[in-house]
Amino acid sequence: MILGKELAELTAGLDMLYRNEVRSDGFLDAEGLIPVAVAAVKPKPLRDYSAARDAVIALQDRASREAESDLRRDYIVEMCDSLLALITTFEKGDISYADRVARQIRVDTRIVDDAILDEYRAIIRERLEVIGRWTGDIGADVSRWEADIIVPADSVLETLRRYCETARERVSAAMFDMANEWIEPGELRGVPFSAYCDYPGRKLLMNLSHPYTPYALKHLACHEAFPGHLVHLALRERYVKEGSMPLDGAQVVTSSASSALFEGIADNGLFFVDWVETPEDELAVALQRLRAALRCNAAWMLHAEKRPPEAVARIIAEAGYQDVETTAAQLGFLRHGLRAPFVYSYWCGERAVHDVWKTVPRDRRCAFWHYLYSNMHTPRTLREHWNG
Repeated sequence: MILGKELAELTAGLDMLYRNEVRSDGFLDAEGLIPVAVAAVKPKPLRDYSAARDAVIALQDRASREAESDLRRDYIVEMCDSLLALITTFEKGDISYADRVARQIRVDTRIVDDAILDEYRAIIRERLEVIGRWTGDIGADVSRWEADIIVPADSVLETLRRYCETARERVSAAMFDMANEWIEPGELRGVPFSAYCDYPGRKLLMNLSHPYTPYALKHLACHEAFPGHLVHLALRERYVKEGSMPLDGAQVVTSSASSALFEGIADNGLFFVDWVETPEDELAVALQRLRAALRCNAAWMLHAEKRPPEAVARIIAEAGYQDVETTAAQLGFLRHGLRAPFVYSYWCGERAVHDVWKTVPRDRRCAFWHYLYSNMHTPRTLREHWNG
């Protein structure tokens, strides 16, 4: 608990340093390094990034010797290394994009292999055949299917609200009692992302400039709300308040060692509540995974290979069966400095959680969920410390 308190205060101090240097009115810049904290944390006073680095190194060394468990030791050591990488980035120091992905997000993915993308495409083709939408051109068939089922913009919020209600019922029945929790869908425009969980305001903000299918909204209801970010943050707030979770559990820290599990839990929401029920659901999941993997590839092309954004959008649009304009809009957040490696949190995080989830027998699911939501994790710590 002591190390967790110090980590939280140190991270909050680093957040203050970062915010003091940002000079933009943009939505993402306004979030800072810590977009959400579900408990009060007193920032550690830090003179500059050099002082921050010394403090992080000292905490990392102490954690390797003094942590109360192997899990906490490994997590804090990894989290500290991700903060050190962030500090170098903020200082505009010498750090490659590959190192940022590896150290901040704690994954070894660079370009998602074509063999994996082809596995998703095979599922998409098979499900198109099952639902009678296969004509032989996978790109055209996906585009027609999505166009035929697109939710009108003036119906998006109400459709999402209904999915959130159903998702809450499923979570309360199988996972955690969330009957008294709610998040109200609201409108947002002109931002480089599709949806945003405003936990303090209990708003699920939807970018209505983007098109959505019913399956995309079903996924977002689970990802942003039940059993995703809303449930995750509500539980972390409860556990920190009760004293069963260290204070660093109160913070969402962008592009850090905690990011992949934060997004990975949310992206597994449909599976946690057994809501992948039809061939259309399976098609939508494979399409979601394909496009998430392609966004990793897009980030690598932009930041490691330095390709022009327009060229990257064209490549990803064709590979993901979307129009270039929609793809370019969805790739906008990849160009934000702090979030440059963050996109790997989605695809890599979903796989990290799902790989463990697949091994959990039905009678151990409740134990797994409690372990997953009540501890801070990286992909490695979840893989190595969950004892099914």
